[in-house]
Amino acid sequence: MTQPQEVDPKLLEILVCPLTKGPLEYDRENSELISHKAGLAYPIRDGIPIMLIDEARELAKD
Repeated sequence: MTQPQEVDPKLLEILVCPLTKGPLEYDRENSELISHKAGLAYPIRDGIPIMLIDEARELAKD
C-alpha cells in the first residue's frame, strides 16, 4: 500500500470546492479533498490536489 501524500497546509487553507465555492475537508487516509456540500471527493495525486469536477468522485449517498 502506498503512503498517503502530504499536502501543504497553507494550500489547504485557501482551496475551496470549484463547484460550490464551499469548504473542503482533507481526507489524509484516502488522499482526497471532500466537498460535503457538492457530494464530491477531489483526488490528490503526488501531493497535488486535482480540482477538476470531471476528476472528482461522487460520494455515496447516505
